[in-house]
Amino acid sequence: MSILDNRDRRNKFRPVNIHIYLSIFGLGCALSLVLTPLARRIAIKSGHVAVPKDDRWHRKETALFGGVSIFCATLAAWLLAAFLTGWSHFTTPYLVMILCSGGIFALGLVDDIFNIDPQHKLAGQVIIAAILIFFGFRLGWTDSRTLNLFLSILWIVGITNAFNLLDNMDGLASGIALIAGSFLFLYLYLAPGPGHIPATLLVTLAAYLGAVSGFLVYNFNPASIFMGDAGSLFIGFVLACLTITGAPSQGSGQGFLHLTSVIAIPVLILFIPILDTGFVSLMRKLFRRPISRGGRDHSSHRLVAIGLSERKAVLVLYLFAAVSGLMALAFNRLSTGSSLVLLVIYLLFVLFFWIYLARVKVYAEESIVSGHAKGLLTPILIEITFKRRLFEVLLDLVLITVAYYTAYLLRFEGFLGPNFDFFLNSLPVVIACQILSFYIFGVYRGVWENTSIRDLITYGKAITAGTVTPILILLFLYRFSSFSRAVFVIYWGLMLILVSLSRLSFRLLEEGIRGRPEGKSVLVYGAGLGGQMVLREIETNRALDMAVVGFMDDNPRIQKRKIRGYPVLGGMEELGKVLSTYDIEEIIISFRENSSSKKRELRELCDKIGAEVAVKETRLTIR
Repeated sequence: MSILDNRDRRNKFRPVNIHIYLSIFGLGCALSLVLTPLARRIAIKSGHVAVPKDDRWHRKETALFGGVSIFCATLAAWLLAAFLTGWSHFTTPYLVMILCSGGIFALGLVDDIFNIDPQHKLAGQVIIAAILIFFGFRLGWTDSRTLNLFLSILWIVGITNAFNLLDNMDGLASGIALIAGSFLFLYLYLAPGPGHIPATLLVTLAAYLGAVSGFLVYNFNPASIFMGDAGSLFIGFVLACLTITGAPSQGSGQGFLHLTSVIAIPVLILFIPILDTGFVSLMRKLFRRPISRGGRDHSSHRLVAIGLSERKAVLVLYLFAAVSGLMALAFNRLSTGSSLVLLVIYLLFVLFFWIYLARVKVYAEESIVSGHAKGLLTPILIEITFKRRLFEVLLDLVLITVAYYTAYLLRFEGFLGPNFDFFLNSLPVVIACQILSFYIFGVYRGVWENTSIRDLITYGKAITAGTVTPILILLFLYRFSSFSRAVFVIYWGLMLILVSLSRLSFRLLEEGIRGRPEGKSVLVYGAGLGGQMVLREIETNRALDMAVVGFMDDNPRIQKRKIRGYPVLGGMEELGKVLSTYDIEEIIISFRENSSSKKRELRELCDKIGAEVAVKETRLTIR
C-alpha cells in the first residue's frame, strides 16, 4: 500500500463536513433509482432474465442487468464528485481501481449474457487483481511483502466471489454490501488523527453506497430485478479494494494482539460473505459436491428451511452483518483485551448458530452431525468432535479463559497492569480444576439437545467446585497474596452463564428462531403433559407433516394463556370459531382418561357444524 500512502500524503484534501459525503451518497442513490427501472426494461425486452432452475431459489422469471445500474450510478457519482472537488486529488491508484472495477463489471456482464466457464471467469479476476496490486493495492498484514502480495490477491478474488455466492436470495447481497460499506465508512470517518484517511477514499465509498442503496429498493423481497454476476462481482470487488485501502497495517515490531486487530477489522466488516462462503464450501466438500455448482444450501436457505420467511431470513443475516460491523468499530473505541473478549463471545455464538444451521437437512445424504454420512473425513470428524467429547473440552477451555480474563477486566475496570502476571500464573490452575470438576460431576456425559433444569443444577455444582478448588490451591501455595476474591466471584457468575447458554444453545435456537413449519394445521385438544408430549413429537418429527396452531382445553384457568409458546384457544364452546379462524385440518386429542368419549363428542360436534376435520386420539404404548 506504499504507493497509495505516498500520494495521499501529497493530497490532504479531506472535507470533514459530513454533508458533502451525504450529498454524494444522495446523488448515487438518485441515479440508481432512475437507472434501475431502465435496466429492468432493457433486460426484459432483450430477453435477459433469470429463469427458475432446480438449484436456484427464485420461482419466477426476473430481469437481470441490475448490476448495470449499480455500476453506472457509482461511476457517474464518482466522476461528478471528482470534477467538483478537483481531479488532482483523485490520484492514479484510484483511477486504476475504477478502471479495474469496470473490468470486473464487464467480466460479469459477459457471463450474464454468454455464460462463460467458471475457470475462465476466475482467471480474469486474478489478472485484474494483479493489475491492482501492481499499482499499490496491497494488504499490510505481515512484514513480508511477498506474503502480503499473495494475501492481497486471495483477498480481492475471495471477497469478489464471496458476494457472487451470497447473491442467492432477494436483497441479500446488496443489503449486506450496503451494511458492510456503511460500517467501513464509519470506521474510516471516525478513525483517530486528522488527515489519516484521505477524502478521496470516503468520496468513492459514498458514491458506491448510494448506488447500492438505490438498487436495493428494487431488489429487496419481492425483487423485480437481479444484479446478476455483473453486479455481484462489482460490489464485492469494490469493497475488497476499499478495505485494502483503508485497513490498518501491521508495523514492524508490533505484537500479536495488534496483528489480530489489524486482520479482524476488515474480516469483521465483510464477515457474512466470508462466513457464508466458507460454510457452504465446507459443507459441499464434506458431502462431495462441487463447490462451483449452485444449490439451496446457503445460510439463507437453511434459515428458510427452519421456518423463517425469506424476508426474515435475510433480515437475520443483516443483523449478523450489523453486529459484526459494530465489533469492528469496537476495536477503535475499546482496549484490545476488551475487544478480543467481545469478539470471542460473539464468535462462539456464531459457531453455535451455524452448527445449528448445519444440522438442517438440505442434502439427500445424512447430515455430518448425524454420524451416518458417507466418506472418509466425515466419520473421523464425528468421532473426534462428538463421540470423544473433544469439542466440548476445547469449548470449555475457551469459556474458562474468557470468563476468568473478563472477571479480571471487570474487577480492575479494564486495566490489568501488574495483575496480568497473576492472571497468567493462576489461569492453568483454574483450567485444570474446572475441567476436572466437569468430569467428576458428569458434565461431559450430557446430551446438549436434551439439556434440562436438572442439568443446569449439575453445571452449578461443577462450576462451584471448579471455583472453590483453585482458591484453596492458591491459598496453600501463595497464601492468596495479590489475588482478588472478587475475581473468583465474578468468574463463577460468568461461567454459569456461559456454560448454561452453550449447553442450551440448540434448544434456545430451536425455540427462538424456528418459525411455524409447513404442514397440516393441527389443533391439540388437551394442554396437559400428554398434549405437550404430542407437541414435542410434532415439532421434532417433520415426517408427520404437521404444524401445531395451538391448544384447546376444558380447564378455564389456562384458557387464553400460552403453553410452550402456543396459545390455549378455548374450550369446547369455541371449537367452531377456532376451526374456521385457523383453517384447522386435524384435531389430536390427548387426555389421560376418557379420550375415546372426547373423540366421539368432538366428532359429533364437527359433523353438526359441518367442519371437515380429522379427529384422532393419542395413546402411549409401552411393551
